[in-house]
Amino acid sequence: MSDLSEFEDIRPYSDAEALEALDRIARNPRIYALSQYLFPNYAIDFLSDQIRKARSIDEFQNVVVIGALTAIMGKTSEGFTFSGEENLKAMAGKKFLAISNHRDIILDPALIMYALHAVGLPYAEVCVGSNLLSNTLVEDLLRSNRMIKVIRGITARELYLSSRLLSKYIRTAITSGRSSVWVAQREGRTKNGLDITEQGLLKMFDMSGEGSFEENFRELNILPMSISYEYEPCDSRKAREILIKQETGSYKKKPREDLHSILTGIRQKKGHVHLHIGTPLSGAEIATAASFNGNDRYQFIRHQIDERIIDGYRLWKTNYMGYDLMNGTTRFCGTKYLPEDLEAFTSYTEHRLSKLEWRLDRNTLRDIFWHIYGNPVAAKI
Repeated sequence: MSDLSEFEDIRPYSDAEALEALDRIARNPRIYALSQYLFPNYAIDFLSDQIRKARSIDEFQNVVVIGALTAIMGKTSEGFTFSGEENLKAMAGKKFLAISNHRDIILDPALIMYALHAVGLPYAEVCVGSNLLSNTLVEDLLRSNRMIKVIRGITARELYLSSRLLSKYIRTAITSGRSSVWVAQREGRTKNGLDITEQGLLKMFDMSGEGSFEENFRELNILPMSISYEYEPCDSRKAREILIKQETGSYKKKPREDLHSILTGIRQKKGHVHLHIGTPLSGAEIATAASFNGNDRYQFIRHQIDERIIDGYRLWKTNYMGYDLMNGTTRFCGTKYLPEDLEAFTSYTEHRLSKLEWRLDRNTLRDIFWHIYGNPVAAKI
């Protein structure tokens, strides 16, 4: 294994560290409750036993994580599918930088790992914000799943140094052939249904490059991906956050709010879920980007990534209904959904919003909620 001492604070666990962590995880009382939820027909210590039997990170992910993810999707979804398999298989023998939209804290990278496993490719390492490491159990679980820690809540100077280190780690992992890496296209989940890559992310990738702009981006093998949920994870909570930010100018998370969002995302009804793996950025596209000056070169790459993510996003009838409701039209009624579907979706809307504080304006919340679902249609149009 290559020397990773420089990256001690952000790297995933090694196999040896993971085995110690898995022993702590297996002994945590919360694992018994999780086991009962995921595997109600087995003994209460079924999940703990499975965790104890794992002798490596690969074995833990192959048996425990894939098994748990299969159980979660079986309980809460109408099924998970993925397309663009040929674009993944074309990466066989290469390491790549997967960039996807971000709708759910844990399930997005987990389902992408599921797709890699399904086509026989090695798991990627995943970039996750340090704000999610709320306790030892969560940290052990994430770092045993190849988590790269992205430091949050620091000063501008610290952020610059942290970004340089993260950029170097990602580039080293890919160019050394050690591991592919997944990162979301923006910091935090998309709240309003519009998937847009942050330019700062692309600048961060470039920070560690030692060659030209073109060489730096070519060697990352950027592979855009799109994940689409029929029912948006934490939809009502996202609407609430948007409204509060509109009213006050900012939104401050409560303690353990991220953990609550993780658990809600796992348990919430999802309907159908689809992942599309797009075509990798081509050398010609990167060469074109390099021909521009300053920020225009990053904007060109951002546009290529966004175009693939939006193009690969699968629209469900919930999206078409959200679009018509937010615009006060019936454009897609009869072709993409039926009147009875719309009645069910409006009832779903009221049910989700009823769980929020009554002091929040219902009309505005409802409009935001429908935009979350309808904006992907607007983006496609």
